[in-house]
Amino acid sequence: MTTNWAGTHTFSTDRIARPGSVEEIAALVAAEPRIRALGTAHSFNGIADTDGLLLSTAGLPRDIVIADDRRSARVPASLRYGDVARRLEQAGLALHNMGSLPHISVAGAVATGTHGSGNGNGVLSTAVTALEIVTAGGTVIDIDRTDPDFDGYVVALGALGIVTALTLEVEPSYLVRQDAVKHVPWSVVLSRLEAITDAGHSVSIFTDWLGDEVAEVLVKSRVDPADHVADAPPFSLPAPLAEFADPADGVSAFAATLSGGVAGPWSERVPHFHLDAQPSAGGDEIQTEYFVDRRRGADALEAVRALGPRLAPHLHITELRTTAPDELWLSGSYGRPTLGIHFTWRKHPAEVAALIPLVEAALADFDARPHWGKVASPAADGYARPRLADFRELVAKHDPEGVFSNDFTRRVLATA
Repeated sequence: MTTNWAGTHTFSTDRIARPGSVEEIAALVAAEPRIRALGTAHSFNGIADTDGLLLSTAGLPRDIVIADDRRSARVPASLRYGDVARRLEQAGLALHNMGSLPHISVAGAVATGTHGSGNGNGVLSTAVTALEIVTAGGTVIDIDRTDPDFDGYVVALGALGIVTALTLEVEPSYLVRQDAVKHVPWSVVLSRLEAITDAGHSVSIFTDWLGDEVAEVLVKSRVDPADHVADAPPFSLPAPLAEFADPADGVSAFAATLSGGVAGPWSERVPHFHLDAQPSAGGDEIQTEYFVDRRRGADALEAVRALGPRLAPHLHITELRTTAPDELWLSGSYGRPTLGIHFTWRKHPAEVAALIPLVEAALADFDARPHWGKVASPAADGYARPRLADFRELVAKHDPEGVFSNDFTRRVLATA
């Protein structure tokens, strides 16, 4: 019995292929009536499921190829972000951002619009400059930013084919320090939301929705290497966080990577968790997340806060993160600056299933977009996106027989 990472979704098949070449993948795609790519299985719903064949690309060569100009790197689809980060750091290079968990595969994270944080940072998928995809019939195509439909191919939910390699923008390596600021009043968070989320390269706000204070604001700031010393360099958090900062209490309760102001490589600070450690709640969890327009973020948070006493008994923690607007058709940040409201629930399936509609009702006036890889109500209209019709046309062009379709895509995309 094959399940996702958290054991909350059981796949409809135990047939899993691990071919060793793109040619073998193409042959399998040509032969199978239904097939889906399987990554690290960190999604919490049936997005990767199929009643046909699950195909893992983990058997492909795992070399990373850095371009001669050192501005991009071609990476195998199955590599975890943490593995990519370590290899890039060894080469003196970096990604613009990473998600909380470095354990997720690059192709899976890109396909579902997984995001990281930072007012000026696009979702992880915005770093993609080219894709190698095995499409229906076993045809291998290369798509890059010169293609007029490229923005439809990136966050594609696995519906266009098996992605075998991705080219990502990279930049010179940088240092990051983490500072945890606790006891910040909700009144300050709501009135200065944009300023607080702009306080560092990447900012996360943690809350259990109870009381008058958030549990913590975790600020990840880039550090000039010239200022870096063995202990914490001189540093002042920007207002309005500075008045709440307490260096003696600056260790994050929610991130396993080192905080307390000690700078280190981006690869060891931007994610919340170490690659070699069990992340998040160790899989004892259910996750949901909704993206709203950041310009209306404070009002959306107030609406969810009203549910706090009902949510808290079934919640590990909520994390609030932000991203910059982008043009990727199915991205949660398409066309607007975004606030992500993420719930890491306790593994209380019945209770969480009853709470999700309440959260969605609270966010009904905010055009909330569910994360493609998390749990949400099954109603298809909840997954609406401005470019969804264009994406359906792209799917019809590449997969008219529905080889890569499954229950999830048929429901939320209304495809074959």
